[in-house]
Amino acid sequence: MPRPRSRLGNPPHSGTDLARRGAVQPDPAVLVIMGVSGSGKTTIAVLLAERLGWALADADEFHSPANVRKMASGIALTDEDRWPWLHAIAAWIDETRGAGRRGIVTCSALKRSYRDILIGARPDVRLVYLKGDARLIAQRLAKRRGHFMPPELLRSQFDALEEPGPDEHPIVVNVAAEPQAIAARILAVLAR
Repeated sequence: MPRPRSRLGNPPHSGTDLARRGAVQPDPAVLVIMGVSGSGKTTIAVLLAERLGWALADADEFHSPANVRKMASGIALTDEDRWPWLHAIAAWIDETRGAGRRGIVTCSALKRSYRDILIGARPDVRLVYLKGDARLIAQRLAKRRGHFMPPELLRSQFDALEEPGPDEHPIVVNVAAEPQAIAARILAVLAR
């Protein structure tokens, strides 16, 4: 009997198969799209979700009203502000995985400790890092309307950013390209 195929076109992998083949990760059940505000997380996540037919969640939806008010007032969040938010996102990830569904969630995930909450020991959760320089992203933020995150907080995000290391197995994509090209690059890496 042939093995079932994932939505990415690859057979799902068991941990034993991975160990035998020396592979790094199984097909992801969930993608975490990370980057600073204005890096294009939502735009890219929507393109990927449409292409893959996966559920989509935006981390902004998990913020408490107090966090939103704080950011809208130009006050950067503290780690204490972020912990409940990160755990709520992690709960969505676990619910998605537990139901046998696939999903994409956007989240700044600026620090390793944040990503440890979101990804941790979940081998079927894959990190996608949308990397860009401060000048380009500041230009994009200046054009954005109707978002609670003011451009003035961008510097605090870059200051807090701990880029993912190789042990996190991120897919790193430069955000200078057009959104369709960025999504295509991510899909190409996932299809390997």
